[in-house]
Amino acid sequence: MANFSVMSAALSGRQRTTGARHALDGLLIHVRVVLNKTIGRSCSRCLQGLAAAILVVLIGASIAGCREGGQNVSNEDEIAPQRLFMFAAIKQRQPSAGIEAMRVNLGRRLYYDQHLSVNGTISCNSCHQLARYGVDPGQAVSKGYNGKPGGRNSPTVYNAGLQFVQFWDGRAATLAAQASGPMMNPVEMGMPSADHVLAYLHSNAAYVREFKAVYPGIEDPVTMDHVTSAIAIFEQGLVTPGRWDAYLAGDTGVLSAREKQGLRVFLDAGCAACHAGAGMGGNSYAQLGAYRDWPDQKSDPGRYAVTQQERDRMTFKVPTLRNVAETGPWFHDGKVTSLNEAVRLMGEYQLGRKFSAEEISSIASFLQALTGDLPQPYIQPQESAGVSQQPLADKHLHRMNGHSAQANSQRGE
Repeated sequence: MANFSVMSAALSGRQRTTGARHALDGLLIHVRVVLNKTIGRSCSRCLQGLAAAILVVLIGASIAGCREGGQNVSNEDEIAPQRLFMFAAIKQRQPSAGIEAMRVNLGRRLYYDQHLSVNGTISCNSCHQLARYGVDPGQAVSKGYNGKPGGRNSPTVYNAGLQFVQFWDGRAATLAAQASGPMMNPVEMGMPSADHVLAYLHSNAAYVREFKAVYPGIEDPVTMDHVTSAIAIFEQGLVTPGRWDAYLAGDTGVLSAREKQGLRVFLDAGCAACHAGAGMGGNSYAQLGAYRDWPDQKSDPGRYAVTQQERDRMTFKVPTLRNVAETGPWFHDGKVTSLNEAVRLMGEYQLGRKFSAEEISSIASFLQALTGDLPQPYIQPQESAGVSQQPLADKHLHRMNGHSAQANSQRGE
């Protein structure tokens, strides 16, 4: 379900003409989908979503009615800017300076450091490869320090700072909260506790010097709060503006006619009801199978594992579509290996619409236009002089005596 606050803010933030009616076509389609779900299931979550969607439509229609004399776009090949009100362009982050730049550098080193895992083999970058659009390419699920697979597909870390929560089930509210999860996850990096992470960092004089420099005035700045804060500060800079952002800024020639046709189908089908905002998603939760039941109802209950609320069964955070053509395989379980197939499934199960082969192909063309530019200098690993690369692993750590984790943590991303 689309995030209502994002939609309403967009409605109030721009001048619109009668084209606003067309911009809300997708939301009307989404209302139809929610109605179908409500009638079929008496779902309180769907009723709430229906009320929000109807209100957005009414607001948009009211604004459009007040501007009946607005301009029309004369070039039929172009999409009226009013139809794009729910999106927002992003820009590359400006280089930081001073202590902030030092924190970015520290966060970058921590991100690439394999010795934050129990046997010195897994870093954040292992499952979220920055040179490969922030995912573990080709892997349905990533393997942890001991070669065992995780429970969910590793989502891209690029543009994660644009999203309202982290992980597929939203159990981390911030990038910093997310950063510590994999380190102590018994399937991923396998550290028995935060104390073991800090023991490694304290054992390296260069790391201690860096922490003291970037978090001054503290007797012992080597804390988990500062570790996760530094990683989060670095990850905030992992944004990928590209042709889509230039298009939103008014450069209509940057997209091909084929890509524009895909965007038109994307809008008409109602895809933007969930995939909106600067992140083209990441602003809301949605039930996987909003129109009809998703085929696999048992393997992963989604956010239900966190809340134990029946309304959250099969509910996941809506993923970003930025760089989606480069971040397969797709969905929470990584079982879909074709972008065209992902589009087909979304049409059928989320919108109740069987896209034609031509529609699928055109939407996929548009999605490929969402691939942005990697911030190459920013993501280059930088070694800190004097940092020891000795792992903490030994037979006692491998046993992880007394180490346990919640089921949703074991599941991974």
